[in-house]
Amino acid sequence: MNRSTSRVGPATSGQPAGTLDVDALIDDPGTGIIVCCGSGGVGKTTTSAALALRAAERGRKVVVLTIDPARRLAQSMGIEALDNTPRPVTGVEGGGTLDAMMLDMKRTFDEVVLSQASPEKAQQILANPFYIALSSSFAGTQEYMAMEKLGQIHRDAQETGTYDLIVVDTPPSRSALDFLDAPDRLSSFLDGRFVRLLLTPARGPAKLMTAGLSIITNSLTKILGAQFLKDLQTFVTALDTVFGGFRQRAQKTYALLKADGTAFLVVAAPEPDALREAEYFVERLSEDDMPLAGLVVNRASPEPAGTLSAEEATTAAERLRRTDGTSVAAGLLRLHADRVRMVQRERTLRSRFATAHPQVATVVVPALAGDVHDLTGLRRVGTLLADGS
Repeated sequence: MNRSTSRVGPATSGQPAGTLDVDALIDDPGTGIIVCCGSGGVGKTTTSAALALRAAERGRKVVVLTIDPARRLAQSMGIEALDNTPRPVTGVEGGGTLDAMMLDMKRTFDEVVLSQASPEKAQQILANPFYIALSSSFAGTQEYMAMEKLGQIHRDAQETGTYDLIVVDTPPSRSALDFLDAPDRLSSFLDGRFVRLLLTPARGPAKLMTAGLSIITNSLTKILGAQFLKDLQTFVTALDTVFGGFRQRAQKTYALLKADGTAFLVVAAPEPDALREAEYFVERLSEDDMPLAGLVVNRASPEPAGTLSAEEATTAAERLRRTDGTSVAAGLLRLHADRVRMVQRERTLRSRFATAHPQVATVVVPALAGDVHDLTGLRRVGTLLADGS
C-alpha cells in the first residue's frame, strides 16, 4: 500500500477548516485508511460504502470492512452475505476495484490462535469453554478483533498490493472508539492480579507456591469447582502465551491509525444528540492525536424551493384557513413553514458545532427520498458527498 508523508487532518493554522473536500481525500494516493465513526442510526455504514464505491470508481483498489452488526452493506452491494473474507463487488464502473467484508469476531479470534500456537495447543485453546465464551460474546472482544483484522488487511495489502485504500465502518455509539483502547485494555487484563495469581503455578515450580496462594487456590476450588478452576487456569495460561503477539500487533495497528495516510471521518445527523456525540468523537480523536479529516453531516433536510419565509408561509396559511378551512394550499403552506424551520434549526446546530470546533472541515449531505439498497443508491450518496464539497 502506498503511503505518503503528508498528514490528512484538519487545518492547524488557527484558521477555520471550511468545507471537507471528499474527492481530494479519496483521490490522494497517500490516503491509505479511512475510518468512519459516529453514533448509531446516522447512516455511517452507508457513508462508508458510498465512499468506498466512489474511490473505486475513481481508480482506487478498495476494500471496505464493516464491524457494524447491521447487514445493509451486503444488500447495498449486491452481495448475498458478507463474511470474514473480502468479496468482490460486481458492477463497479471505472478503473478501480472494490471488495467488501464484515468482521466475523469468532473466526478472527480463531485465526489469531491458529497462527500463534502449535496445532495441539491451538485445539486445546479452541475447545476451552472460557475461550468459547470470550471469543463469542465477551465485552470488548469485537474491538480487539477489529484491530486485529485491520492489521491483517494492511499487512496483506503491503505485501501483495491488493488494496491501496481500506475503508473501515466502526460500531455505533461511543464504543466505536473502544478499539483505540484495545492494546491497553488487553495489557491491563493480562497484568491484573487475578490473572497473575492463576498464572503462578504455570510460571514456576509448585514448591514456590506460598501457603497463602495455596489457601486461595483451595478456596477457589471449593467455590468454583476443580474442573472449572482447571479450565480457567488452562485458558489464562494459553491466553498469556498466545496473546503476547496479538498485543504487539494491536499496538502496531494503533500506531498505524495515528500515522500519516490515515484519515478519520466523523459521521453525524443534524440532530442535537448526534452532534453532541460527534463532539465527543472529535475531542477524543484530538486527545489521542488521531488524524481527523472532517465531519460528515448526513441526512440533512433539503432546502425548500422558493424564498417564502416560515413566518410568511404561516401567515398566508392562517389567512386561507379563515376563508377556507379545508384549503389544500393552506396545508402546503404549513408544511413549507415546518420545512423552513427545520432547515433553520439544523443550520443553527451546525453553526454551533463549527463555532466550537472551527478546525474541523465539514460536508453536508442532504437526505434521500428513500433507503439505499443498491449500487445506484450508493453512487448517488457518493455524488452528494462530493457535491457537498
